[in-house]
Amino acid sequence: MINAPSRRAFFAGTLAGTFAGVTLPAAADAADAFGAAAALPARPNFVVILADDLGWGEIGSQGQRLISTPNLDRLAAEGVRFETAYSGAPLCAPSRCALLTGLHAGHGTVRENPEGGPQRSLTGADLTFAELLQLSGYRTACIGKWGFGPELPGQDSHPNLRGFDEFFGYIGHVHAHQYFPKYLWHNGAKLRLDGKSYAPHLFRERAVEFIRQDGDDPFLLYYATNLPHSPSVIAGDAGRYESRPWSGPNRRHAAQVARLDNDVAALVRALRDAGVAERTLVLFTSDNGPHSEKGVTPELFDSNGPFRGDKRDVYEGGIRVPLIAWSPGLRARVVKQPVASWDVLPTLADLAGVPVPAQLDGHSFRGLLTGAGARKHDHLVWNRPRKAQAIRRGRWKAVRFAPHISGAGPEGRVELYDLAADPGERRDLAAARPELAEELLERLDRSIGEDPRVPYGLRSEIADGQVVVTLHNGSSVPWRSVRLGLDGPRELRSHPVERVDPGTAIAVGFPLAAAGRGRITARAEFDADGRSHVFRRRHHDTTGDAPAR
Repeated sequence: MINAPSRRAFFAGTLAGTFAGVTLPAAADAADAFGAAAALPARPNFVVILADDLGWGEIGSQGQRLISTPNLDRLAAEGVRFETAYSGAPLCAPSRCALLTGLHAGHGTVRENPEGGPQRSLTGADLTFAELLQLSGYRTACIGKWGFGPELPGQDSHPNLRGFDEFFGYIGHVHAHQYFPKYLWHNGAKLRLDGKSYAPHLFRERAVEFIRQDGDDPFLLYYATNLPHSPSVIAGDAGRYESRPWSGPNRRHAAQVARLDNDVAALVRALRDAGVAERTLVLFTSDNGPHSEKGVTPELFDSNGPFRGDKRDVYEGGIRVPLIAWSPGLRARVVKQPVASWDVLPTLADLAGVPVPAQLDGHSFRGLLTGAGARKHDHLVWNRPRKAQAIRRGRWKAVRFAPHISGAGPEGRVELYDLAADPGERRDLAAARPELAEELLERLDRSIGEDPRVPYGLRSEIADGQVVVTLHNGSSVPWRSVRLGLDGPRELRSHPVERVDPGTAIAVGFPLAAAGRGRITARAEFDADGRSHVFRRRHHDTTGDAPAR
């Protein structure tokens, strides 16, 4: 667990330095952030960088020619570039839900953006990759755009309750459109600002501080920047793009992407300076395809590469995104096998040696990082309720529009594409192959329904003078030699239980008086797949501003 700075120290350090301005690395200096090869450990640190509305073709390694992204290009050249990577949805909230939980938008809690109603939220039943790693001893931080409401502390959708020891940024979806906000959230409290500070400056500085914190525990940094989402707002002018013969929004959009590229270099440099780069895996991706909002024209930049559509579309341009994995221990390679953002949770669990939750839609792509190969998806699903859906199986992709959506008539519309021969989705084959289209849509319908997961993890509650500790085996393998307890000056332990099968739970009560004073931390020890595991979780005090995790 980390000790977050006090609000006064936070202002005096991170924010004060940020108000004075940030020096971006020059191209040569940025290159120095990347270094020699080293072995990737069994429990690496993770830095998951999520761009906001960055298109597949907006980085140089994937064909971009107008916007310079030398740092991301070097990550791609030295690491693993996934040529066929998909987001969880063609827009923000459901895509982030898929990334965090390992479920596609046909099963996940959040399946659409707030449109004409309140922002949908995660729930206490959602297990994020942060909560999974936190249980096993990682210190965790979410910095940037969370994207799920409501804007209240102590509720189940708050990042602190979904596995993050520290949170600094925007909670809600709409608030993240403000690049010079009047406030940001730091854990359970609003941090008041003067409206003159550029949020990406603040995020980068806080992320660097988190990386530099001393400690023996591995860490997870989820860096969810709001760049380059509209509006196209930057600090200062558009730099090298200021004199380009483009519209103002396009010049500033290019500057936003360049700023994002420099932020990535700053994080990698921080890893190097802290001496932890060799023990860290960096994943870089985007939440959906490029936007065409407030004057930005993605056609100018060829932002979606060879693909059709952009943000909000279930065509490839709306869901095909960059995905780069970098660590000094990885050999450079390009992966063509399709992967999706809902594969991230099982991949992180696999690399961290944590039992992977059962009933996920995602698979670990660990083997694709090393060249050993990984399980292939039978099919991939995208779901925009009451609007559009898509399914890819092998080379074939079916798209279905609801009635009166995107030009569809009262009966809706179905399209079928051969992505191997027609990656731009220009030749609709639904009329020529109706049986195949029907088969894919039947499979799509079977893939949409209730959340299939079972409870997973460690819980505690106080009842009848006891602290009741419950361990849920939500994995697919038995957990053996299970012992529950409480950490503290007087460590309390139960007698071991020989076996807890998948889908079952064990609970033990401990006298509250014996737990001592202070914060209560539940503990579980068990063996799974030939490895010993220890889970810890602090008891949540609902009377406080921020949760005790």
